[in-house]
Amino acid sequence: MRKMELIAPCHFGLEAVLKKEIIDLGYDITEAADGRITFAGDEDAVCRANIALRTAERILIKVGSFHAETFEDLFQGTKALPWEEFIPENGRFWVKKASSVKSKLFSPSDIQSIMKKAMVERMKQSYHTDWFKEDGQDFPVRVFLMKDEVTVALDTTGDSLHKRGYRKLESKAPIAENLAAALLMLTPWHADRILVDPFCGSGTFPIEAAMIAANIAPGMNRHFTAESWTHIITPKNWQDVRDEARDEINTDIETDIQGYDIDPEMIEIARINARKAGVENMIHFQARDIADLSHRKKYGFIISNPPYGERIGDSKELPALYRTIGERYKALDSWSMYLITGYEQAEKYIGRKADKNRKIYNGMLKTYFYQFMGPKPPRRNRDDGKTV
Repeated sequence: MRKMELIAPCHFGLEAVLKKEIIDLGYDITEAADGRITFAGDEDAVCRANIALRTAERILIKVGSFHAETFEDLFQGTKALPWEEFIPENGRFWVKKASSVKSKLFSPSDIQSIMKKAMVERMKQSYHTDWFKEDGQDFPVRVFLMKDEVTVALDTTGDSLHKRGYRKLESKAPIAENLAAALLMLTPWHADRILVDPFCGSGTFPIEAAMIAANIAPGMNRHFTAESWTHIITPKNWQDVRDEARDEINTDIETDIQGYDIDPEMIEIARINARKAGVENMIHFQARDIADLSHRKKYGFIISNPPYGERIGDSKELPALYRTIGERYKALDSWSMYLITGYEQAEKYIGRKADKNRKIYNGMLKTYFYQFMGPKPPRRNRDDGKTV
């Protein structure tokens, strides 16, 4: 098995969640930085991370790193990397994305162009040719520059890992699936506790919760770029990991997961998406206004992405909306509430200061994860099921 360093980018502010996921898969963390976690692995790790990680953006194979303050440094550093160990002679290779923070080199297009030339020069020497057809499999490269330190990696994933394959239809402002999963994992919610999303839209929070409860690997039913890299990772590697993940699924687990939305059309979309995800029977969807939110059960969870200015187009509506959220939450005895929103006045109109508030960047948009903690439920006696 080939020993590799793998890099898993994620949403800023959620590195700890991804780190725990990787450790739970059995891999050793080698570096934790803002927005990405690096860990040691092999071919199976590439497959397992792509298929099983809920909170990562993608999985990259680190090709190398070096210091560069000039374009000549960048060229020579890139040329020195062992590209022939990864890319065959007919491979199609390019620098798909370059990002630079606090570095002297900052132009993405110039970085991409120079690195491509350097890769070609290295490949010329390795394959003893002056021309490449590039009519084979894709090998997209991603590069990060941080304080003049360059990290170069191959993208094994392709489309971002938030694209599970179940959300064919979506709302106007959907929350990314991997972000929803990470937020769920930040809460104390477990499958035996009720969960309600009163602004479920296309159903992302309830669906991700159901997939967590049933232990359905998020990448079970999608394709990855590295599946065509059969000289590095065999089809058997992928099949074995998929079989392993399939054996872990348990859709018979009892859950109480509910998704509400004021728009009946969105509820139908959510049902379709839940069906595609294989969790339709685990979720109750219903057209319902937030003003009608109530529940007889105790110790439940509201986990939601309510509307805010950029999404509903009229910020004048927000005070009344968040006031209603606060009123309905107050009426729910012993519940907890977790809201991700870009509305900075949320606490004011909810009428209560959050017990915790976490800043999270949803793409380039700054949002807040407000956490209102309810009491813990009484412990159950494992022998007779009674509370103690």
